[in-house]
Amino acid sequence: MKIFNTLTRDKEEFNPINEKEVCLYSCGPTVYNFAHIGNLRAYLFMDNLRRVLKYNGYNLKHVMNITDVGHLTSDADEGEDKMMKAARRENKNPFEIASFYMEKFLNDIHKLNIDKPEIIARATEHIDIMEQYVKKIIENGYTYSTENTVYFDTSKLDKYGVLSNRKIEDQKAGARVEFDNGKKNISDFAVWIKAPENHIMKWDSFFGKCYPGWHLECSAMGYKYLGENFDIHTGGIDHIPIHHENEIAQSKGFSGKMPANYWMHVNFLLVNGEKMSKSLNNLYTLEELEEKGYEPLVYKMFNFTSNYRNQINFTWEAMDSAKTALIRLREGYIKHVNGMKKASLDEIKDYENRFLEAINDDLNMPVAMSVVWEVIKNPCKSKEFKDLLLKFDEVLGLNLKDYTGNKSEIPEDIQKLVVARNEARNNKNWAESDRLRDELIKKGYKVKDTKEGTVIE
Repeated sequence: MKIFNTLTRDKEEFNPINEKEVCLYSCGPTVYNFAHIGNLRAYLFMDNLRRVLKYNGYNLKHVMNITDVGHLTSDADEGEDKMMKAARRENKNPFEIASFYMEKFLNDIHKLNIDKPEIIARATEHIDIMEQYVKKIIENGYTYSTENTVYFDTSKLDKYGVLSNRKIEDQKAGARVEFDNGKKNISDFAVWIKAPENHIMKWDSFFGKCYPGWHLECSAMGYKYLGENFDIHTGGIDHIPIHHENEIAQSKGFSGKMPANYWMHVNFLLVNGEKMSKSLNNLYTLEELEEKGYEPLVYKMFNFTSNYRNQINFTWEAMDSAKTALIRLREGYIKHVNGMKKASLDEIKDYENRFLEAINDDLNMPVAMSVVWEVIKNPCKSKEFKDLLLKFDEVLGLNLKDYTGNKSEIPEDIQKLVVARNEARNNKNWAESDRLRDELIKKGYKVKDTKEGTVIE
C-alpha cells in the first residue's frame, strides 16, 4: 500500500509502527455551525482511508477531535472565538451551541455511511490533559509568557515549517494582520490564554482562568490516546501551513518527536469552479442536497470521481451524473443478485487484484470504480459477482447489501408527471417535455421514450 506523505512530498510505501494495528488521528470539525459539503469531503476521505486500511487487514485505533472551545476566526491567534461568536448569533451559551452542531455533524456522517473513528474526543472533556501538556512544554523551555498569553517560541526549533516548507521571513513579509508586539516571532502561537471576564468557556489553571490555544487539543489528545509517535495524521490542505505546523512544533516541544510518520491532506471542493464562500452563497449543506432530491450517498458517489489530493468541482450536472451512476450501480448489483450463471474464478481474481492495486495506489478511487463498473456490466450475471461487489463495497461504503431493488409502485405524483410529459410530446412542446424529463430524473427516475410514450424506472 502506497500513500502520499505531505511530510516528504512523495508517494511512499506504508509501513505501520505496529504490523497489526494502525494508529491515526484526524482533525475533526469546529462545531459552531452546520458542516457544509466542502467540510464533509474531508470526512469522506477519512472514511475512504479507514476502509482501505481495514480492507488490507489492519485493525485501527483512530482518534478524531471535536473542537468545541478556543478556535479563533483566524487559524492564527487573531480574531474572535468562533464558539463565542456563534453563541451571540443564536442567543445560546457556547456549550449548547457545541452540543447542537456536534449532533448535526454526527448525523451527517451517519447519512454518508462514514465509518466512525474508534475514539471521538471533545476538546472540553480534555482540558486537564492539555494543561499537563502545556506544563511539559514550558518545563522543556519552549515557551515564554506575556501578561495574558503563554506563547510557543518557534525560534527554539531546529526548523519551523517542515510540512509547508515556508520560511518564517516569508510569513512576516506576507502577513495581513497587525504583528502582536507581545510575540517574539511572527510564527509564535498561543498555547494557553487568559480568558477575559465575559468569556464563558474558561477553566481554572496554573495561569489563572484560561482556555487553551486551539492547536493544542490535537497534540494533547493525540498523545493521550496514541502516544508520542503514531502512524498517520489526516486533515485538509488548509491545515498544512499553520495548524499542522503548530501541532508538530508542540509535539517537538513536548517530547522531541514528530507526532506522525505520515501526513495526508485532502484538497478543496470547488463549486462551479469557484472557492466556497458565504459571499457567493454556495456553502451547501447535506440537508440542502437532500431537499433538491439527492440522497447523501449520491454525494459520496460524486467524490469517487476524483482522487482526494485533487480539487473536485461540484456542479448540479455532476450531481445528476452521480445520481444516475448510483442508480445504475444498484440495478447492476441486483442483476447479479438474481443471476444464475457461474462466473470464472480467473476473472474474479483479476478483478480483485486490479481493485486492490487501485485502492493501494494512494486511494485511487476513479481507477477502482472503473473495475467496479466492469463487474457491473459483465454479461455473465452471477451470484459470485454479487459477492465480489459486496466485498468491494467494504471500501465504497454504499450499502449495497441493504439494496433489494425498486419494487414499489410508481407514486401518483410521478405518474402525473409522466402523463403531462406524454401530452407535451404529443403536442410537440419539446421545451416542456424536456423540463418534465429533467424533473423526473431529479426525482430519481430513469426516463425512456417509446412509441407508446414515456416509460420510467
